Amino acid sequence: MSTPIDDDVYVRYLVDDVPAAVDFYTKHLGFTVRASFPPFADVSRGHLRLLLSGPASSAGRALPDGSQPGPGGWNRIHLRVPDIAAEVARLRAAGLTFRSEVISGPGGQQIVFDDPSGNPVELFQPA
Repeated sequence: MSTPIDDDVYVRYLVDDVPAAVDFYTKHLGFTVRASFPPFADVSRGHLRLLLSGPASSAGRALPDGSQPGPGGWNRIHLRVPDIAAEVARLRAAGLTFRSEVISGPGGQQIVFDDPSGNPVELFQPA
Protein backbone atom coordinates (compact mmCIF):
# COMPACT_ATOMS: atom_id res chain seq x y z
CA MET A 1 0.00 0.00 0.00
CA SER A 2 1.29 3.47 -0.80
CA THR A 3 1.99 6.18 1.76
CA PRO A 4 -1.11 8.12 2.81
CA ILE A 5 -1.39 11.67 1.48
CA ASP A 6 -2.36 13.07 4.90
CA ASP A 7 -2.89 12.06 8.52
CA ASP A 8 -6.67 12.38 8.40
CA VAL A 9 -9.03 9.44 8.85
CA TYR A 10 -11.94 9.42 6.41
CA VAL A 11 -15.34 7.87 7.14
CA ARG A 12 -18.26 8.00 4.71
CA TYR A 13 -21.80 8.11 6.06
CA LEU A 14 -24.79 7.82 3.76
CA VAL A 15 -27.42 10.37 4.82
CA ASP A 16 -30.98 11.16 3.77
CA ASP A 17 -30.59 14.95 3.98
CA VAL A 18 -27.13 16.53 3.59
CA PRO A 19 -27.99 19.99 5.06
CA ALA A 20 -29.66 18.36 8.10
CA ALA A 21 -26.59 16.14 8.62
CA VAL A 22 -24.22 19.13 8.34
CA ASP A 23 -26.33 21.05 10.86
CA PHE A 24 -26.33 18.07 13.24
CA TYR A 25 -22.57 17.43 13.17
CA THR A 26 -21.58 21.11 13.37
CA LYS A 27 -24.18 22.19 15.95
CA HIS A 28 -24.01 19.24 18.34
CA LEU A 29 -20.61 17.60 17.87
CA GLY A 30 -18.15 20.38 17.03
CA PHE A 31 -17.42 19.47 13.40
CA THR A 32 -16.33 22.13 10.89
CA VAL A 33 -17.53 22.29 7.29
CA ARG A 34 -14.69 21.79 4.80
CA ALA A 35 -16.90 21.59 1.68
CA SER A 36 -20.59 21.34 0.99
CA PHE A 37 -22.43 20.74 -2.28
CA PRO A 38 -26.09 19.78 -2.68
CA PRO A 39 -25.55 15.97 -2.73
CA PHE A 40 -22.43 15.82 -0.50
CA ALA A 41 -20.55 17.49 2.37
CA ASP A 42 -17.14 17.04 4.00
CA VAL A 43 -17.00 17.93 7.70
CA SER A 44 -14.07 17.48 10.06
CA ARG A 45 -13.21 17.25 13.73
CA GLY A 46 -9.50 16.97 14.46
CA HIS A 47 -8.13 14.31 12.10
CA LEU A 48 -11.57 12.80 11.42
CA ARG A 49 -13.06 13.72 8.04
CA LEU A 50 -16.70 12.66 7.83
CA LEU A 51 -17.97 12.46 4.26
CA LEU A 52 -21.74 12.94 4.25
CA SER A 53 -23.17 11.48 1.04
CA GLY A 54 -26.80 12.08 0.13
CA PRO A 55 -28.99 9.91 -2.13
CA ALA A 56 -27.96 11.90 -5.24
CA SER A 57 -24.21 11.49 -4.58
CA SER A 58 -22.10 8.90 -6.37
CA ALA A 59 -21.93 6.86 -3.13
CA GLY A 60 -25.74 6.72 -3.02
CA ARG A 61 -26.17 5.15 -6.46
CA ALA A 62 -27.68 1.69 -6.82
CA LEU A 63 -25.22 -1.19 -7.10
CA PRO A 64 -25.16 -3.50 -10.16
CA ASP A 65 -27.35 -6.04 -8.33
CA GLY A 66 -29.97 -3.33 -7.75
CA SER A 67 -29.38 -2.93 -4.02
CA GLN A 68 -29.52 0.65 -2.81
CA PRO A 69 -26.97 1.97 -0.29
CA GLY A 70 -28.55 3.51 2.81
CA PRO A 71 -27.79 4.88 6.25
CA GLY A 72 -27.89 3.05 9.56
CA GLY A 73 -26.41 -0.15 10.94
CA TRP A 74 -24.04 -0.53 13.86
CA ASN A 75 -20.65 0.52 12.47
CA ARG A 76 -20.06 3.99 13.84
CA ILE A 77 -17.70 6.83 14.50
CA HIS A 78 -16.28 6.78 18.01
CA LEU A 79 -15.77 10.16 19.71
CA ARG A 80 -13.71 10.20 22.90
CA VAL A 81 -14.95 12.64 25.55
CA PRO A 82 -13.56 13.59 28.98
CA ASP A 83 -16.95 13.67 30.76
CA ILE A 84 -19.60 11.39 29.24
CA ALA A 85 -22.29 12.37 31.78
CA ALA A 86 -21.94 16.05 30.91
CA GLU A 87 -22.03 15.31 27.15
CA VAL A 88 -25.12 13.12 27.50
CA ALA A 89 -26.88 15.82 29.54
CA ARG A 90 -25.96 18.49 26.97
CA LEU A 91 -27.17 16.42 24.02
CA ARG A 92 -30.39 15.34 25.79
CA ALA A 93 -31.11 19.01 26.55
CA ALA A 94 -30.73 19.66 22.81
CA GLY A 95 -33.39 17.02 22.10
CA LEU A 96 -31.22 14.08 21.03
CA THR A 97 -32.26 10.55 21.99
CA PHE A 98 -29.97 7.63 22.73
CA ARG A 99 -30.16 3.92 21.85
CA SER A 100 -29.57 3.00 25.51
CA GLU A 101 -28.25 4.41 28.76
CA VAL A 102 -24.49 4.72 29.35
CA ILE A 103 -22.87 1.27 29.34
CA SER A 104 -19.83 0.69 31.57
CA GLY A 105 -17.12 -1.84 30.82
CA PRO A 106 -13.48 -2.51 31.69
CA GLY A 107 -12.26 0.01 29.11
CA GLY A 108 -14.60 2.83 30.03
CA GLN A 109 -18.13 4.07 29.39
CA GLN A 110 -20.01 4.39 26.11
CA ILE A 111 -23.35 5.46 24.73
CA VAL A 112 -24.72 5.42 21.17
CA PHE A 113 -27.13 7.83 19.49
CA ASP A 114 -28.20 8.37 15.88
CA ASP A 115 -27.67 11.25 13.48
CA PRO A 116 -30.78 12.50 11.61
CA SER A 117 -30.45 9.68 9.03
CA GLY A 118 -30.04 6.85 11.56
CA ASN A 119 -26.23 6.55 11.42
CA PRO A 120 -24.89 5.74 14.89
CA VAL A 121 -22.40 7.89 16.77
CA GLU A 122 -20.68 6.62 19.92
CA LEU A 123 -19.43 8.77 22.76
CA PHE A 124 -16.71 7.05 24.77
CA GLN A 125 -15.01 8.02 28.03
CA PRO A 126 -11.92 5.91 28.72
CA ALA A 127 -11.59 4.32 32.17
